[in-house]
Amino acid sequence: MRSHFDEQLAELHNELTQMGAMCEEAIAVASKALALGNAKLTDRVLSLDGEINRMERTIETLCLKLLLQQQPVARDLRQISAALKMITDMERIGTQAADIAEIITFLDGRTGEECEQIRFMAETAGQMVTESIDAFVKQDVILAGTAIDRDDVVDDLFLQAKSSLIRLIEEKPADGGYALDLLMIAKYFERIGDHAVNIAKWVVFSVTGMHKGKQI
Repeated sequence: MRSHFDEQLAELHNELTQMGAMCEEAIAVASKALALGNAKLTDRVLSLDGEINRMERTIETLCLKLLLQQQPVARDLRQISAALKMITDMERIGTQAADIAEIITFLDGRTGEECEQIRFMAETAGQMVTESIDAFVKQDVILAGTAIDRDDVVDDLFLQAKSSLIRLIEEKPADGGYALDLLMIAKYFERIGDHAVNIAKWVVFSVTGMHKGKQI
């Protein structure tokens, strides 16, 4: 019985890794579409968003099977509960990458080169997603902590991007709409970082039973 449970738990880890990889790809492709001013690339982001939604349902079903058909001990129960929470954040990451892609289609080929912080935000947010999912699979609270700590970098970059775009509006009022579109893209990347932090915090809970400093 335990060996079958371990197989299903390994399947859960594999599915989460795949879902995380899709989230990372969606972020990377959205960033590339902006950098190249290529709206055609956004089709891949929208496709990934659909796949991420499908995987959320698949993983949710697997988690419920593990809960209902097996008898998980405390640590196993924490891992399954954490996975259910994590997929919600990953689904939101996919949605926000799709939101970024949609905005890119309205930029008429402009690349956001006036705000280089956005590229660094995308890179860091993607890294945070990768680290948080890897931390879950490896049950590594140190790696989870690394992902959490990177959030300060993303937040600082967002503030820099905001200042840069305000200057753009002041210097080129005709680019006001464009600057606001870039600000929305920056905000979505900042939110993606927040979701990666949430995932990492649930990793810590799955290992230690502690979340946000409180024992659960």
